[in-house]
Amino acid sequence: MADVLLVGLLVAGAVLVGSGAGTRWIPGPDRSARASGPGSGSDDDGLLRRGRALWALLAGGGAAVLLGGPLALPAGAAAAGAVWVVAGRLEPRTVRQHREEVRRDLPHVVTLLAAGLRAGQAPGEAIELVCRALPGAASARLATVAARLRLGGDAATIWGRLADDPDLGPLGRTLGRAHRTGAPVVAAVEGLADELGSRARAEVEDRARAVGVRAAVPLGVCLLPSFLLLGIVPLAVSLAGSIVAGQ
Repeated sequence: MADVLLVGLLVAGAVLVGSGAGTRWIPGPDRSARASGPGSGSDDDGLLRRGRALWALLAGGGAAVLLGGPLALPAGAAAAGAVWVVAGRLEPRTVRQHREEVRRDLPHVVTLLAAGLRAGQAPGEAIELVCRALPGAASARLATVAARLRLGGDAATIWGRLADDPDLGPLGRTLGRAHRTGAPVVAAVEGLADELGSRARAEVEDRARAVGVRAAVPLGVCLLPSFLLLGIVPLAVSLAGSIVAGQ
């Protein structure tokens, strides 16, 4: 009975780990930096991250009971370690929402930034105007960039740091390239705005098409039994009756 219980707990833990597949995996070196965003406290870590010690213990015990013998101890330790690492590196929900908000706002931020630069504002002043006009996750990150520029920081270093941002990287790379090559920054930012806008529209269209596909699956599941009962089964019975009558 105890063996069955432990195996059941192991299966339950595996199901819970699988339920976190929709969350993003955070690589080891970037985990602390990415988890330090807004709302990434322990209250938002979710069941897996908060109780990973329990899930690791259950997985280790279940694996040990399942294999038994001399492999029980190493198998249990390996299973517990794997669950501990996986559960610890799942991205918290609020961090994922923050990242999605930044990427959603980025095309609008870049469009407003291009308008400010076209009006004759310096990059730092234009970024400050954008942050005031369009508050949000993306503007909150750009506010530190504007502050560094206002304090006289090296523009190449600042754009390089912005280019390393996983979400605002395209803007940082565009501004850094214009700074290095002396190309017109307005044209570069306007080109990036057009590119991001086209990409955002394509993503919306892809999601809309995906909704139609997902909606067709349950519809097909509902219609398939009736099709079989009303179309295939009577035909099969009729053919079988004809064959029997012919014999």
